[in-house]
Amino acid sequence: MTILIDQPDFVEVVEEKVDFEQENELVLDGGFVVPESNAFGHTFRDYDAESDRKDGVENFYRINHINQTYDFVKKMREEYSRLNRVQMSIWECCELLNDVVDESDPDLDEPQIEHLLQTAEAIRKDYPNEDWMHLTALIHDLGKVLLLPSFGELPQWAVVGDTFPVGCAFDESIVHHKHFKESPDYYNPAYNTKYGVYSEGCGLENVMMSWGHDDYMYLVAKENKTTLPSAGLFVIRYHSFYALHRSDAYKYLMNEEDIENLKWLKIFNKYDLYSKSKVRIDVEKVKPYYLSLIEKYFPAKLNW
Repeated sequence: MTILIDQPDFVEVVEEKVDFEQENELVLDGGFVVPESNAFGHTFRDYDAESDRKDGVENFYRINHINQTYDFVKKMREEYSRLNRVQMSIWECCELLNDVVDESDPDLDEPQIEHLLQTAEAIRKDYPNEDWMHLTALIHDLGKVLLLPSFGELPQWAVVGDTFPVGCAFDESIVHHKHFKESPDYYNPAYNTKYGVYSEGCGLENVMMSWGHDDYMYLVAKENKTTLPSAGLFVIRYHSFYALHRSDAYKYLMNEEDIENLKWLKIFNKYDLYSKSKVRIDVEKVKPYYLSLIEKYFPAKLNW
């Protein structure tokens, strides 16, 4: 079931410096304070900054870009769309993420449950009436359970990291683009043109994205008949598609519904990225609220 929601009047957010007691901070949207540096003291998403994670992150993307082929994605989608591995609730899945750390992320090395709640609470503060967006923030990374044994224990390169379309040319805005030259799809004439196997305006729903937690959680939500609006599903599937929402790449594949939903994704992305910090959330304090949203938008138990 898909629910369409009224679109608000969107205004392009300009991050501007303001005077705060704490220096080097930016204001975002409804008062959200954005740090200029991540938990390691570097600019967010700076893949060239010298840090303990720099070489590991680049090596991650090299392996990712070599192996995320059209055939691989097709195989993963067929296998995991069966949703025959586990039956559990959304909150049970949230708790499983306590053991997950994303090796592709240059900004955070905390357990993922911390990031989910940081993002959700930041959005909740600025958009108190959009409860679907609060829940979307909570669940957007749940697909990272693919790293765990009961879900196949997939390697990090097949679960996390920026996502991108397969079956068409790799846009140069994709992080560490140079490593695509080692991918067999890079030289395949069926896949290395602008449109590849797609057509202009075909809609992102019809585009194969590199396999990972985004696409998996999208399949889980959709196939378990969530009542989240289409914008929520769009955020879940494309929140790691930075080439689109940061560089406007691949917009020629979008249809009208994608264009409307992209407005919500661009709002969400700022919170997803900039709310990462060492600040801890009191899980037990906020848990009842999120349980009520889960009950509103999802069945008690889901097939995973």
